[in-house]
Amino acid sequence: MRDAGNFSAPLDFARVRKALDRTGSDFALFGGEPLLSSMEHLDEVFAYGYEKHKKNGIQTNGLLITPAHIDLFKKYNVQVGVSIDGPDSLNRARSTDYETDCIINNIRDLTCERVSTSLIVTIHLLNYREIDRLLYFFSEMESYGIKWINLHNLEVDNQETDESLYLGNDMNFDAFSRIYDYSKGGEVTFQPFLDINNLLTKTKPQTSCIWGACDPITTPAVHGVDASGNLTNCGRTNKDGINYLKASGVSSTERYQALARTHWDHGGCKDCDYFFVCKGQCPGTAIDGDWRNRTQDCEFWWSLIAYQRLDLVKNGVEVLDLDKANRDFLQAMEGNVDYPHGDSPHGDSHGDHTDYAIKLQLVK
Repeated sequence: MRDAGNFSAPLDFARVRKALDRTGSDFALFGGEPLLSSMEHLDEVFAYGYEKHKKNGIQTNGLLITPAHIDLFKKYNVQVGVSIDGPDSLNRARSTDYETDCIINNIRDLTCERVSTSLIVTIHLLNYREIDRLLYFFSEMESYGIKWINLHNLEVDNQETDESLYLGNDMNFDAFSRIYDYSKGGEVTFQPFLDINNLLTKTKPQTSCIWGACDPITTPAVHGVDASGNLTNCGRTNKDGINYLKASGVSSTERYQALARTHWDHGGCKDCDYFFVCKGQCPGTAIDGDWRNRTQDCEFWWSLIAYQRLDLVKNGVEVLDLDKANRDFLQAMEGNVDYPHGDSPHGDSHGDHTDYAIKLQLVK
């Protein structure tokens, strides 16, 4: 969208309010970087959110947080998600070392002031090659009081910059499995491990984002409101640079019915043991950027799900029968039976804390 020049719009908060009134849902501020907005406008938005829903959310890189922002977060019950990939060199894909130190200090200040704070951490070459330091960083965040960390594998949109950081299936599995082993017994809840656990053990799991069979046409886990007040979808499927307006009506299941019938050699998921868990994963990471295909990270997700399932079995946890779970899932898809989409108390994969996340993009 940036390369296509489609990432700017005139700010019209009156129209945004009308759109939010129609949805009737709480929302989170998203960007770009939403804290580039003025304090006056942030106060206006948060005041509206608190009046309507008694809570707000924001996803930020954490660099621009000041004591005044923290006062605002406390006043309007703002749940803060911070995007950071570790200390100093581990976070250089996002920030300088000095900026990262400032962000970590801001995280500490947020938790000291009892502002609900969570993290999004993208796994890539910079933090994978120092993964022991990343695990120590998680321990430090836990000591601050962080209770929720959402792990992302890197989504490749820009071939020149992203591919130099992309790990591929084997290294992604190594990184995520080591973090999974680290996470056991701790007080921090890690995604995607919680969703995988729920899907492997529960017949009616509550899941977040793509784990609930995201329809790329309606993206039910994410409803965006742009700066002009238009309803939009999750941006991860905008591979052609166009932020399409949200389609009306219920979400469809054609992607999942097709993937279940399409052979692996042709981009599908036919006969995969873990299709009911993975579902071909995020359409925004599909092979060749075409959401009709399964994810390009298929082997990674398959291996991680199998690894976690084996661990559950070893620890005496009852898991679902794979054949029956796949049959039940496909029956739900074919019958358009109501299937839980993005229904997590901590929201979708981008880190905000709403059930059906309204992403309010403050872009001028």
